Amino acid sequence: MLQYRFDGPEDAPVLVIGPSLGTTWHMWDRQIPELSQHWRIFRYDLPGHGGAPAYPAAAVTDLADRLLATLESVGVQRFGYAGCSIGGAVGADLALRHPHRVAALALVAASPRFGTADEFRQRGVIVRSNGLEPIARTSPERWFTPGFAAAQPAIVEWAVQMVRTTDPGCYIASCEALAAFDIRTELPRIGVPTLVLVGAEDKVTGPAEARTLVAGIPDARLALVPGASHLAPVEQPAAVTDLLLMHFSTAWQDTQASIPVPPPSPGFSAPFAPVVPVAEIAAAADLPDASPTGRSDRYDRGMKVRREVLGDAHVDAATAASDGFTDDFQNLLTRYAWGEIWSREGLDRRSRSCVSLTAVVASGHLGGLAQHVRAALRNGLTPVEIKEVLLQTAVYCGIPAAGAAFEIAQSVIQEETTPPA
Repeated sequence: MLQYRFDGPEDAPVLVIGPSLGTTWHMWDRQIPELSQHWRIFRYDLPGHGGAPAYPAAAVTDLADRLLATLESVGVQRFGYAGCSIGGAVGADLALRHPHRVAALALVAASPRFGTADEFRQRGVIVRSNGLEPIARTSPERWFTPGFAAAQPAIVEWAVQMVRTTDPGCYIASCEALAAFDIRTELPRIGVPTLVLVGAEDKVTGPAEARTLVAGIPDARLALVPGASHLAPVEQPAAVTDLLLMHFSTAWQDTQASIPVPPPSPGFSAPFAPVVPVAEIAAAADLPDASPTGRSDRYDRGMKVRREVLGDAHVDAATAASDGFTDDFQNLLTRYAWGEIWSREGLDRRSRSCVSLTAVVASGHLGGLAQHVRAALRNGLTPVEIKEVLLQTAVYCGIPAAGAAFEIAQSVIQEETTPPA
């Protein structure tokens, strides 16, 4: 179950609102007074956020399943849904896997794929090594425009405190969920009326990602909010509220009779000056090609695990350097090492990283140690645990080998765990 709260009349249709990574349901506080006049608002917190129980969920589908279970526990079967960032990913997943449950959808600061898997797994390494303070310190530049950050320091500090109070393990799990999330080829299957809302100055999931969503979802409209970055509901609450009112009042066709149509041009008070939202229909864009077919299941499974452990950049470089002479070896490596051994359930990835580090040092193949140290960090080992593994190898594999390994590992750990300036 997820931590939740209701606002609004008990007999009104339910509108579910989902938060962004590192925030709580309070990021939507400025929308609630107006939205709750027309719908029963259901807000929820991600695991470990806002004081919620810290039961990590490492997949968007897991978050969506927990949300459905929570809604069913309070008798909610059909609902509208609006979500920001990872909250939007949850909404898209619900629309894909449970289309009969979602009456209308709003994706705020969302994307069919959030950056790259490497970026989010690297963020997990930094949090595991340094805690959440580096993420909290850099959140304002990701979430807000410079002008807003300078003019509203109290609101910015309030937002940063949401990050600081998040459970690190749950934050890391959410990063893993976003790293694995990719619905680019599934967008045409989203069959509910969808509003794609994005801050015009969002550098995290900006207008380009929003247009990809609009191009792929058959019944979707794009709304650009001027003067807003990633947390548009906080930075420009009036414009976002206006757009949500308009969308859910007109798109929720099968429950329209029970939804009061909101009055035009609702008023909003300082300190936020209203900004007139700009909505447009995006031009169609080509969807990305589906992944190559014709490979064995073992190869596909191996490539997935190989990318998750070693990172896209390393695997892309290895495959790009391959030619007719080395193709068969790369195929063997992917099928056997990654699709067969690394995919077995007998050991978790942390344990396999411990074994791999030891084996590389013992065999003297230190040229591959740096990549295995990076993989160990991505697989959840901390620098202290990697140190203990290398101390163990010193006893059984010799001081010279372990000394060289410590030098390599020290350099990699410093590089991988140092937060960006």
